Amino acid sequence: MPLSNSKDLKLAVLIDADNVPYSNVKGMMEEIAKFGTPTTKRIYADWTKPNSNGWKGVLLEHAITPIQQYSYTIGKNSSDSALIIDAMDLLYSGKLDGFCIVSSDSDFTRLAIRLRESGMKVIGIGEKKTPNSFIVACDRFIYIEVLDGAIQKKKPKTAVATDAKKPVEKPAEKALHKIDKQTIELIEATIEDIEDDDGWAFLGDVGNLIVKKKPEFDPRNYGFSKLTPMLKSLTDILEIDERESDKKGIKHVYVRLRFN
Repeated sequence: MPLSNSKDLKLAVLIDADNVPYSNVKGMMEEIAKFGTPTTKRIYADWTKPNSNGWKGVLLEHAITPIQQYSYTIGKNSSDSALIIDAMDLLYSGKLDGFCIVSSDSDFTRLAIRLRESGMKVIGIGEKKTPNSFIVACDRFIYIEVLDGAIQKKKPKTAVATDAKKPVEKPAEKALHKIDKQTIELIEATIEDIEDDDGWAFLGDVGNLIVKKKPEFDPRNYGFSKLTPMLKSLTDILEIDERESDKKGIKHVYVRLRFN
């Protein structure tokens, strides 16, 4: 669910290399393209360290400018300060509509708040371990784990054997188990907030409002590619109505709560 008028947004992409494996960069840049055009792309790290090997080809492929930042003190991440200073310089340049901050570090919470106070759209990308303070400071937050190219942890063999013994569930039952109760309540409350007199709510409006309430909401977190199949799986609690639009082949999807 991209931000409104996202195709016109000029974005600065600022990456904290300490929090992102280089194997995730391709999927990450493809995701950012959904929100706008990245006019500035910078990545911050101490490139003299041995663990920076492997980055060169990725940075060249995606035209990302590496910013050298020496670690002056053990245990302190000086890259954070460099990223924040650059972000403020870019903000005052007046050439941008938004920022994409790639990190799992709560140190960028105040930066995200400050940028939004100045009218900037702020998209965060980080791991699921990212502190909630940084997540809610962004307009939208995306977990790296759901992006193409993300390194997925393999399940232990014992877990596979255990799953094989479970009884086969219907699609709706699987979805209800996969989607936590808190998220289901969020969906229900959001539909109620914008429903018409007959209880119907336009799916696009539902999705936009959910993200405003919970910036990290993403159907991919629950195993669905988009919001429509996610809500269609919840047949026990929701009704779906697909209506013809003015454009041939395009349907508008509406959803309402199913009352028993």
